[in-house]
Amino acid sequence: MSRPDRGTRAMHQALPPALRDAVDDFAEHLSRVRNRSAHTVRAYVTDIVSLLDHAVRMGCADLAELDLSVLRSWLARQRTTGAARTSLARRAASARAFSAWAHRAGLLPADVGAALASPRAHRELPTVLRADQAAALVEAPTRQAPPASPPERTTAERTDAAAGPTSGATTEGEAVPLRDRVLLELLYATGVRVSEVCGLDVGDVDPGRRVIRVFGKGGRERSVPYGVPAQRALDDWLRRGRPEMVAAHSGDALLLGARGGRLNPTTARQIVGAYAETAGLPRTSPHDLRHSAATHLLEGGADLRAVQELLGHSSLASTQIYTHVSVERLRAAYRQAHPRA
Repeated sequence: MSRPDRGTRAMHQALPPALRDAVDDFAEHLSRVRNRSAHTVRAYVTDIVSLLDHAVRMGCADLAELDLSVLRSWLARQRTTGAARTSLARRAASARAFSAWAHRAGLLPADVGAALASPRAHRELPTVLRADQAAALVEAPTRQAPPASPPERTTAERTDAAAGPTSGATTEGEAVPLRDRVLLELLYATGVRVSEVCGLDVGDVDPGRRVIRVFGKGGRERSVPYGVPAQRALDDWLRRGRPEMVAAHSGDALLLGARGGRLNPTTARQIVGAYAETAGLPRTSPHDLRHSAATHLLEGGADLRAVQELLGHSSLASTQIYTHVSVERLRAAYRQAHPRA
């Protein structure tokens, strides 16, 4: 089972053995059969452990006793403890997936979750940078010393960076900004997820066609183009930066951390946030760069289905949020500029 947080692990261990085994088998199904990511499996497990803990407290000693009233009671309890509508919708989806699996596996006499309704999630418009703000962010590593906030930056890295460029070979302190520039350029140029960019290998980059091969959710593969600035950043990183940070255990990873291993998505998020803060930009995450890339593509005339393919969305509904973003930006500009607004 994917490692949940400490509270969930304790709750999982307190379940009756049959229910505990059901959770473990469901996690195995998600991971091996459905090919879900470790993060997704962990989220499902957290929800189902909470559900079964609630069921036990309601007197369900066996999984076969789980019914729709228990599912609804569990969601109601989540609502009273302050869970957001988005969280409730996700937990209802987890319960339905577990119920369907348990019925197919013969653990439930009926798919009781099929009739479980979930609150419509309130979908807020994503944070989107202006084009000039996005440009300032991706160019920040070449204009300023690397921010010291990401924990992966060692004392040696900070000292080398503060000392400025030296003549001769690239130092490790110079390599870090080159790595950071590639990270920011690829996130904005391609709109890929932070986990996808950190999962890139050197062989996934095709400089001749200027595309990267990305493995997204569910292991789905897609090719995503990038532009000339990102290619320049890649060339500099591969020629001057990566050789200085590579280690015996680096393997084929494109982006490397301070110790030579594959760059961690958590560290990548901290790098993006630190550069945005230093550049005086709004609080920015890698996903905000993904939102910005999609919105700027649509505002530039890109077809919605093309953007869907670039982003790796399985449903066009997920991409349509960016049309709303573009309309809201247009309305804001109208209200600000038109004398009769």
